[in-house]
Amino acid sequence: MQNRFCFALVIVAIILLTVGATAAQDAMNSKAIESPEFQVVGIEARTNNSQESGGNGAIPKQWQRLFMENLLSRIPDRTDQSIVAVYSNYESDWNGDCTYILGAKVKPGSKPPEGMVSKSVPAGKYIEFTSKRGRPEQVVPEMWKHVWAYFQVSGNPTRAYGADYEIYDDMSDPTNVQVRLYVGVKP
Repeated sequence: MQNRFCFALVIVAIILLTVGATAAQDAMNSKAIESPEFQVVGIEARTNNSQESGGNGAIPKQWQRLFMENLLSRIPDRTDQSIVAVYSNYESDWNGDCTYILGAKVKPGSKPPEGMVSKSVPAGKYIEFTSKRGRPEQVVPEMWKHVWAYFQVSGNPTRAYGADYEIYDDMSDPTNVQVRLYVGVKP
């Protein structure tokens, strides 16, 4: 009887591990893409995941500043109406510091206005993830958790830690946002 119970526990554990691995591999319907180089102009901050999860993150402050100061209207030569967030200059991996730039895509060679920076996002291979719909402060962290799990699964691509970016196409309803995330991977 005890052997059957142990066997049943082993089977349940295998099923749970398989389901967990499959969920991580299929995280948010990921797909590989080739992204062209593009330029972003916006505001920047240095941050890390520990700081962001601790309640004193730089990212919410950057978003508040973007809207309160109407910074998007000051960005010249925008190529579209989307908002772009770029993660770059990684210190190490997903636990280290990185630079966060919040702004918009612009035409090549555009000069940033005073108080803003310009960042060239390199061309390359990226894995695209799409969030659920909802409030950004809920769906974006949830999406990143799925992404971190995805890259822990053996056989999935390896993160490059060069540049990653999020695209916010439609912010007209802040309770129903869907975000596309592009994570750079090694060739």
